[in-house]
Amino acid sequence: MLNPKPAVAPTSPLLLVLLMATVMFINYVDRGNLYTAGPLIRHDLALDEKEFGFLMSAFYFTYALAQFPAGWLADRYGAKVVLGVGALIWSIATLATGFAVGFYSVLALRLLLGIGESAGFTTTSKLIATNVPREHLALSNGTLGFGYLFGPAVGTALGGWIMAGWGWRPAFFIFGALSLLWLIPWRRVVIAEVTTASAAPAVAVPTVREILRERGLWGASIGHFCGNYNFYFILSWLPSYLVDVRGFSIREMAFIAGSAYVVNALAALFAGWAIDRWVRRGGSRTFANKLPMGLAHLLGIGCMAGIVVLPVQASIASLFIYELFLGFSSPGYFAIPQIMGGPTAAARWVGVQNFIGNIPGMIAPALTGYMIFVTGTYVTGFALAGIINLIGFIGWVVILPKIEPIDWAARAAARVARAAQRVAPDAA
Repeated sequence: MLNPKPAVAPTSPLLLVLLMATVMFINYVDRGNLYTAGPLIRHDLALDEKEFGFLMSAFYFTYALAQFPAGWLADRYGAKVVLGVGALIWSIATLATGFAVGFYSVLALRLLLGIGESAGFTTTSKLIATNVPREHLALSNGTLGFGYLFGPAVGTALGGWIMAGWGWRPAFFIFGALSLLWLIPWRRVVIAEVTTASAAPAVAVPTVREILRERGLWGASIGHFCGNYNFYFILSWLPSYLVDVRGFSIREMAFIAGSAYVVNALAALFAGWAIDRWVRRGGSRTFANKLPMGLAHLLGIGCMAGIVVLPVQASIASLFIYELFLGFSSPGYFAIPQIMGGPTAAARWVGVQNFIGNIPGMIAPALTGYMIFVTGTYVTGFALAGIINLIGFIGWVVILPKIEPIDWAARAAARVARAAQRVAPDAA
């Protein structure tokens, strides 16, 4: 009689979070390469501001639209499996971009990149909500935030250095090939997922319709939309702004932007630790999460204005202040739906929220490119980003209710009871 093959031991929460932070780091390096290469690609492929703005937005069309199926697939086939497949797709798309010869080839690969990267936040949110104790939720999201916020820092600084020395194509070859290496340790995690999936008890998952009824979803989605508008506006157009308007070289631009992104990433890690510490000492989780969200938007108004109208040194200082407080707010973007949605709803909640939150990726780069093309100045782009911060403050601070777990079973039972009460008088 053959002995059964021993099951692979489940991955520890700490290792799982570190691997997810690493892949989100890779995620943002790969998506941001086009922004860093902007001045070189525009010249090499003869693209005007409108065409390049559309290319920067194209990624977000497939990225946002694929959030719904990514959340469903994570629930149906396992978040670890879906994340691995997504990482494979976006790594190949990154590497292949180095072979692009014109507008349409870059467009097709950016659309493919968006499909692959759509697996990122839906799967990691489900994995954190399922595997990480609640008292470490903010730190786990801060660690993840450090990963995806540190990605633009390394991608901009190292990518800019590679591009300045060897051109933009080698940067895509190198980053795409390195991205594929992450799949080696993740393979073991996926094997553990597959071997233990059949033993997991069946759990009822709230439908998207049930999730859409929640006020918390809409407050978080509005805030996410506005925060991401500013984030994607800066991520996509800051390199060109620093080179075209402020007169920095590619290397100088890469150093400034990369340093700002490092501040952003470190602030996210610190905020995750501080929020968990505050809550463990008896502080309000709602206050601990809403405070940094509100401050980020209020200060963002002044920072957007300061970047574009102040002298060079003060402009750079405004950029760093913006990145600092954006980092402080980072853990809340996904910790909030993980807390409120819980393990059974986190993937689909984040699928809905991240879809709405990434609509700015479709809008901000292309709209800004169009405004620059028409007006000949970056001022209108920064002004619009500043105004949008007001709406974000309302979403996170006013519309979002108390941050606490939702009892989905109780909500469903209450709706059934109300329906029965409405039917009873008619039957009588």
